[in-house]
Amino acid sequence: MDKLAFLFPGQGSQYVGMGMDLATKYKVAADVFAAADRALDFSLREVMWDGPAEHLAQTATTQPAILAVSVAITRVLAAGGISPRAAMGLSLGEYSALVAADSLSFSTAIRLVRQRGRLMQEAVPLGQGAVAVIMGLATPLVEEVCAGTAGVVLVANYNCPGQVAVAGEVQSVEIVMQKCSALGAKRVVKLPVSAPFHTPLLCGAGEALRPHLEKSELKPPQIPVVNNVTAEYFTGDDLVSLLVRQVSSPVRFEDCVRRLLADGFMHFVEIGPGATLGSFVRRIEKSATVYTADTAENIEKFLEVPR
Repeated sequence: MDKLAFLFPGQGSQYVGMGMDLATKYKVAADVFAAADRALDFSLREVMWDGPAEHLAQTATTQPAILAVSVAITRVLAAGGISPRAAMGLSLGEYSALVAADSLSFSTAIRLVRQRGRLMQEAVPLGQGAVAVIMGLATPLVEEVCAGTAGVVLVANYNCPGQVAVAGEVQSVEIVMQKCSALGAKRVVKLPVSAPFHTPLLCGAGEALRPHLEKSELKPPQIPVVNNVTAEYFTGDDLVSLLVRQVSSPVRFEDCVRRLLADGFMHFVEIGPGATLGSFVRRIEKSATVYTADTAENIEKFLEVPR
């Protein structure tokens, strides 16, 4: 398993209690959560482990919480001798990938994603934006439907063959949902997401994030990290510009995975809560090997896999 890539999830995979078993079993994980509390203006551990779920689901809280769990797992695996040869993340997960690549320190990253979450939430008034998953239609057809619908709506996440997410203004998203259902989509689901992430409606949030990125210490990644905007590797000089653009640009997850596959990466481990990204990878490339490292139990199973 010499070419192992780490996958880092984004918002939506959080749940109350995540990471508690890691902190109990691994001191290195407990240290990460303690460091998160020191870096932030509130107790992240308290919200992650005690809730309420509504507080954890707020974008400005969710983003640092998922980052903390992902970094904790990364450090547990590192202590067990497991390090990635490449990495990528979905949206927020890109920051976790950059921490794993020694491009960002954890304390810098968690402050950045806290600010990123605030800016993204404030960009569009509550109730004016929406996100929906469309399953079972060809991607070009969904793009065509979006282009033919009035208002702001477009494909915001290219997840895997037969599954994309559309986002934009509420009414426009609902019209696209109706059209896609009429065209034979297997499933159309409106997500409980508070803002239309990765659309032009968030251009202002991306630009507002720029000064925070510019005054942060960002170093060239020490391992290859594929970015969401172009599905190519970060060079180091492009970190700020791509992280700004990422806020309002579609997430090209499928293309990012194909970039790694083309470079010989056939082993993937999902680092963080949930197992959604692994399911996407399996649909992109059936022969890829995918592992899940989300709980202490699954981490121990992964550490036992022959290398």
